[in-house]
Amino acid sequence: MRAIGDTDNVQQTSVTSTQALLSRAERVIPGATQTVSKGPSQWVQGVAPVFADHAQGPYLWDVEGRRYFDLPMALGPIILGHAHPAVADAIRAQLDGGITFTLPHPLETIVAEQIVSLVPGAEMVRFAKSGSDATSAAVRAARAITERDRIAFSGYHGWHDWHIGATSRPRGVPAAVRELTHPFAFNDLESLDAVLDRHPDQFAAIVLEPAGVHEPTSEFLGGLKERARAHGALLIFDEVITGFRLALGGAQERYGVQADLLCFGKALSNGMPLSAIVGPERFMSVFEQDVFFSGTHGGEVLSLAACAATLRVMIEEDVHTQLWRRGEALLSAINTSARRHGLGDAVAATGAAPRSVVSVAEPQPTEGQLARTFIQQELARRGVLFNGSNFMSHMHSDEDIDQIADAYDEALEALAGLWPDGIAQALAGPVLAPVFRAP
Repeated sequence: MRAIGDTDNVQQTSVTSTQALLSRAERVIPGATQTVSKGPSQWVQGVAPVFADHAQGPYLWDVEGRRYFDLPMALGPIILGHAHPAVADAIRAQLDGGITFTLPHPLETIVAEQIVSLVPGAEMVRFAKSGSDATSAAVRAARAITERDRIAFSGYHGWHDWHIGATSRPRGVPAAVRELTHPFAFNDLESLDAVLDRHPDQFAAIVLEPAGVHEPTSEFLGGLKERARAHGALLIFDEVITGFRLALGGAQERYGVQADLLCFGKALSNGMPLSAIVGPERFMSVFEQDVFFSGTHGGEVLSLAACAATLRVMIEEDVHTQLWRRGEALLSAINTSARRHGLGDAVAATGAAPRSVVSVAEPQPTEGQLARTFIQQELARRGVLFNGSNFMSHMHSDEDIDQIADAYDEALEALAGLWPDGIAQALAGPVLAPVFRAP
């Protein structure tokens, strides 16, 4: 077991030591973690693991020494599998030569050229560290280009003020900022029209994830582009999740619609912290003088080396064919199980197969996420980590998918036996707390 801190060791198979470590974390870290979705409020306490120890391929081991199939895959960045040899070798090879420098490194140019060669419509690239950085920079650029302030959005786009002020967690965001961001419904052009028509000629951008819980209809993305042009706004695709996961060229390649600016992250570097704003020169040139977007670690080379290796593996090993094939097999298996156990109206796996989403219609919504909590609990007992998303990696084998599908089937069978009134009594821990409250 790996050392935790300088002097303390977490003892394998010791639940007490895990709770002690959680108590330590809670004393010095708000929420006990840096990322809300990884924290104790999002995992069934007493059943699901609390702390990761290490990961390899499609697996994660917790500090108790238990191995799990990893479906969240670190919330999406791990597309090739944990600790992929080509990526690890690239990081090690660069490490001896330095990490961050006083001057730009050639890898900035090399990786930017790789991205430009793969992404439709791309001509220039600026690197950052997080998806939130990238989307916020794109919004700032759109406001500068259009000389307008309002933003229409669909989906989640990070923690920065421009977006989070329009969610159920807006505290700390000035009211003047909150009033500039307007949500619309995915796959619903009429809802976007209503937003745009309320403030004509005031929108700088339309921002959305091009695929998420659902894939877009054939008319939707094209309709977005038409409306952006008609209203003088830029179309921004937040491809932090879809980018390099649905295809080498991202959602643009998958669905055949080009946005004005693109935001990439997560799968870009197989787990290393890297994001990118990408687009044609006529828009990206604002970052040279007019729009300030600059950070010490934007050109950090371990992440860039990891990105170069990740893209190379994707090209050489035809990663996306396998992501789609195995993802479709799992998606189909979950839906088949839900129907077989009489839960077809309550549990559904949807979205693009390389990252499908399992939605649960709770039998008693006022009591919280009882059914979702139970599914997570039962999957954890069967060695599968579940947080609502199934992120496929290149290292999930056909046998892995079969075992995960069997675990889903058993969990849904158990849920059906308790539906609708017996779920709460079968939970081993508190009901999962939603990150965002329903509107």
